[in-house]
Amino acid sequence: MVSFRTLFVQSLRFNAFTRPLIASSEHQSGRKAAINWVGTQSRFVSSAAEVSEFESDELHDDVGGIEKDAALRLALSRLASDFGRESMLSLKRFFRSRHLPVISTGSLKLDLALGIGGLPKGRIVEIYGQEASGKTTLALHIIKEAQKFRVSSIPEMQYLLKIRVVIVHILTVENAMDPSLAEAIGVNTENLLISQPDSAENLLCMVDTLTKSGSIDVIVVDSVRSKVRSVKGFGHADEVTCGGNALQFYAAIRMKIQRKGLLKTEDKVTGLGICVHVMKNKLAPPMKKAELGIKFGRGICCESEVLELACDHGIIMKEGNNFFIEGEVLKNKQEAERYLAENNGVLDKIVNSVRSQLFGEGA
Repeated sequence: MVSFRTLFVQSLRFNAFTRPLIASSEHQSGRKAAINWVGTQSRFVSSAAEVSEFESDELHDDVGGIEKDAALRLALSRLASDFGRESMLSLKRFFRSRHLPVISTGSLKLDLALGIGGLPKGRIVEIYGQEASGKTTLALHIIKEAQKFRVSSIPEMQYLLKIRVVIVHILTVENAMDPSLAEAIGVNTENLLISQPDSAENLLCMVDTLTKSGSIDVIVVDSVRSKVRSVKGFGHADEVTCGGNALQFYAAIRMKIQRKGLLKTEDKVTGLGICVHVMKNKLAPPMKKAELGIKFGRGICCESEVLELACDHGIIMKEGNNFFIEGEVLKNKQEAERYLAENNGVLDKIVNSVRSQLFGEGA
């Protein structure tokens, strides 16, 4: 009898949630209640055993979690010592690094299309498009904006700050660098370094050395190749740009420039209308565009877009055809643009106010 009860209890423990076949047999009517009671007790013991095992697993998981945490901290400290602080694996650091300082493109509309107020520092930016579409002109405006921040009141530092913006110019068929245009745009050519490497290998070595120095704000390679072609196949045209596939993948921002038409003043061609498409943008939503105007010999028509955006944001008051700027009443748009072009101080003040509202920058 003892062995039978032991086997019966063990059977109930393994079948705690099923009805055992042995419980349905009735050898003696007086033992039916005893069998049911034993089954109840067995279910109770089985539940207690399961709770005990769960608590043991939970304790084991806590100990394992502490050990894993200690191992992770040790691995991160080794990474920091071997590869530097930037190798730390942190989501907060990753998103904080995405909000990089920017350099304006010289066009408020293009800065707005980029979504971050300009071009990010420390990233590769590709500008491509048709010949004579304004690529070099846009690059010179970026250099001009970068030079605005190179001001120091320390005489010993002024010479060092003079060489912070560099053009590395590869000698190609295009050879589009025009010093007179750069000066007309506002680039300080005395604080500019220009080089014309004789080969692509020397060019890349110069870019690598200047980048690793950490003392350069802008490096412009103009141009890698002067031609953008389209390859037709399978019923559609694939655009092939210069620099191969690597440049497309490594560039944080890719901008495509297209000519839209000519700017005329009294039947005289004075400039070129272009459209800049943001084809790739790793720091803001891409596929946006900005329509700009370029005046021959002067660069981007920033006065017209500053006037437009300033009126939209209430910085410049407009009533009918009249514009109210710094206490001056200007009768039409052409007179207002001329006033801004002749008063750089007023223009810079309005630009700072507009950027403060658009991008949250301090005026």
